[in-house]
Amino acid sequence: MSTQTAATRISPEDCTSMAQVREGVDAIDRELVALIAGRARYMEAAARIKPSRAVVHDDWRIEDVIGKVLAESRRVGLSTELAEPVWRELIRQSIAYEFEVWDRTRGS
Repeated sequence: MSTQTAATRISPEDCTSMAQVREGVDAIDRELVALIAGRARYMEAAARIKPSRAVVHDDWRIEDVIGKVLAESRRVGLSTELAEPVWRELIRQSIAYEFEVWDRTRGS
């Protein structure tokens, strides 16, 4: 398996084989994992900073994030029908992780 970077990755429009498509997808998946790891560190910070467990789940913030994601999706040409459920699941899992960190670090 080759390790492509954004600079060396073949664009989807230029792919002529499924091997190239898979290499591109695998490269992006590696980038996404790194980005999600960074996002998780922010969830850890949130668990450390929030004053009570009751404020870990924040409906207003969830809808704020979704609104921003949908706006960015439209801007870059990503289907909102794809983006919204992906982000809602990411948020759901992030909140669960934040609760886990909260409980672990606060001794609950």
